[in-house]
Formats: sequence, C-alpha cells, structure tokens
Amino acid sequence: MAQKADPAKIQFPCPNYPVKVLGESSADYQDFVVAIMGKHVLDLRLDNIKSNESSNGRFTSITFFITATGVDQLEALHKDLIQHKRIRMVM
Repeated sequence: MAQKADPAKIQFPCPNYPVKVLGESSADYQDFVVAIMGKHVLDLRLDNIKSNESSNGRFTSITFFITATGVDQLEALHKDLIQHKRIRMVM
C-alpha cells in the first residue's frame, strides 16, 4: 500500500508570501486594506503589491507579497480581513 505524502510545509520566515484580498471597488478600498495589513505585517512594502479591477469594475483584487512570520500571523491576518463586509475573499 502506498503511503500518503505529507503536504508541503511552509518554512518561516517565508519571504514573498502572496496574500490576495478581493473586495468591492471604491475610491478608498486599497487604503482600507493596506491599513488592516499594516496591523499584521510590520515591514509591509507598498511598492510590492498588485491591484486588478474586475471587467465590470465592481470588484478589486489586491495581492500583497509579504514576509510571513508564522501561522499565528497568517491566521490573525485572515481573521481580521474577512470580518469586514467590504472584503469578499482572502486567498
């Protein structure tokens, strides 16, 4: 019987860890998300993000590339982001 392989584990700190946040577009959406990210990522670099608007302009996704420091950080970040109604998904 073949053994099941363990899923790959992240080694922390993990540089360039992508966090994508999808939410409803608005003039202040990026600033809103950056403020939340800044609470959890001390060295957040604003020159290392990508932003894309949906084809109809209703949604915006912002991808941050952070140095993930641990599971606790990522869980707290996800929990803080997803609690807001303006944010629809965090990947």
